[in-house]
Amino acid sequence: MALRSAGLRPVVALLFLLGCAGGAPAPAPAPVVSAAPAPAPVAALADASTTPSDAGATANPWPYQTPVVVRGANGMVVTDNAIATNVGRDVLASGGNAADAAVATAFALAVAYPTAGNIGGGGFAVTRMRGEVRALDFRETAPAAATRDMFLSADGKPKPEARDGIKSVGVPGSVAGLWELHRTLGSKKKTWKELLAPAIKLARDGFVVDDAFLSTLEFGAKRLEKHAVSAALFLPGGAPPVKGTTFKNPELATVLERIEKGPSGFYEGPTAAALVKQMKDEGGLITLADLKKYQAKWRKPIEFTYRGHKITSMPPPSSGGVTLAMIAHILEGYELGKLEHQSPEQLHYVFEAMRRAYAARNAKLGDPDFVKMPLDELLSEKWAKEQRATILPDRATPSSELAAGPASASGPHTTHFSVVDANGDTVSLTTTINWWYGSGVTVKGGGFVLNNEMDDFASVPGTANGFGLVQGEANAIAPGKRMLSSMAPTIVTGPDGKVLVVAGGAGGPTIITAVWQQLSNVIDFGLDIGAAVSAPRFHMQHLPDEVIFEKHGLAPSTAKRLEAMGYTFKERGHLADAPAIGRAGAEWIGAAEPRRLGSLAATP
Repeated sequence: MALRSAGLRPVVALLFLLGCAGGAPAPAPAPVVSAAPAPAPVAALADASTTPSDAGATANPWPYQTPVVVRGANGMVVTDNAIATNVGRDVLASGGNAADAAVATAFALAVAYPTAGNIGGGGFAVTRMRGEVRALDFRETAPAAATRDMFLSADGKPKPEARDGIKSVGVPGSVAGLWELHRTLGSKKKTWKELLAPAIKLARDGFVVDDAFLSTLEFGAKRLEKHAVSAALFLPGGAPPVKGTTFKNPELATVLERIEKGPSGFYEGPTAAALVKQMKDEGGLITLADLKKYQAKWRKPIEFTYRGHKITSMPPPSSGGVTLAMIAHILEGYELGKLEHQSPEQLHYVFEAMRRAYAARNAKLGDPDFVKMPLDELLSEKWAKEQRATILPDRATPSSELAAGPASASGPHTTHFSVVDANGDTVSLTTTINWWYGSGVTVKGGGFVLNNEMDDFASVPGTANGFGLVQGEANAIAPGKRMLSSMAPTIVTGPDGKVLVVAGGAGGPTIITAVWQQLSNVIDFGLDIGAAVSAPRFHMQHLPDEVIFEKHGLAPSTAKRLEAMGYTFKERGHLADAPAIGRAGAEWIGAAEPRRLGSLAATP
């Protein structure tokens, strides 16, 4: 059902098919909201595949033809979870700024969207506040006891412990990162305690179990059932909670109450002691010293231009910004806007740019505190021109023909959200525990899931990780090192100097290509943000040498022409979750992710 009326205020536009997550009713004024009526999520790069030539591959229409958007002049919040969106919207409505809303939203996600929202993981944020752009790194780190070959088996193959169980856990950074965001950019109108209050109430009182929550448990159940504490919390009696019942997490509420006093409530004291005890009991590596040593870091963002637009994104140890810039610089040499959108000709140049950018990414990027990277070279016009010279107009380049360069890296479970406040200040934030419910390990007495980010290192350089990425020595494990990421929180300003798009995504290495396609859809083809988010997505990451396409997203005639050029295709249910915010004149447009059940955009 959708209710829209210019003559009523507030307008409420609800598209809650299958029910978005419940929670406390929103205070007046009611938000303008738009929620995604998506099917249950499908993990990208995780299942068997078919080619677009298979019978029936595109027999059904594109399922996301109708964008799910809401408009407002006083700010916008868009997330993968309805409860968290409303928490952020309430902060904006009560006078908080974008940073305030981002902090409250992130903690709400840790409660209501535990498959990816977290206090046991990490992430990145790109901000544009008071006219200044900044990049915040709160990526997890390898414990001090970690070693380069800790996941190398006797036969030279990677051990499964890199992605399952207690040894796969990196030192969490989320709490430190959110504290730093609040301390540095918060409005001062909202205290830290006030920003945690909604999440504490949500954990203590619970929220209504709906299809969106159950869909995450469907994908996470096999991981969670291996661990007794996790199974007791999320699979009581051996099965997910019943739809319509209330899911409570009082142990997490207690942990959040400790964090109310500051980040030491997580990195020291009873919560830290419980986490470290579990590490000792189950053979993990994180110590009290690791936790106490952790620091979030402000870094210089990656900034580049594309057809008169300024794009700001995350620098290493995220590969997102650098890889976006490499793709953009290659493609700026072609007049994409004069080609038909998603025609064989246009897609060919996009796939080849992606192929070359990922080859460089996988070989040369890592933690800047440990690895010297040739960023000036990779971000230069000279490099882009050299890449274009190797692209033939009528033939795919086999990935084996591309030199990967001297050695480096990058789950699907990440979540991205974007916030714009009434002043136009902006936060683009991506947070993760890597896979669905991370390591599967829930801290006993803590109620929160721990990440499995150690798999994002090149645990065996030259061997594919959980996302099929073949990475090099620059992303090898080292004590205290931050693993390379694909997260790409991004802010675009138009030729007028005003914010035009706030974007980012979830989905491992598909994040970068999804964000790129959104930006190109807007800049090259003039799509509004709703259409840009809803359009079919494609992914090419150098190795394996194949293009991933979304089911029903590639016309057979287009596939046939591209296959004749040498491309191999594989189908997935969907690629990435990437809700976004766009600007149209004086209005903000929040585009929920139609691929994600429960995604919601709301304006104060």
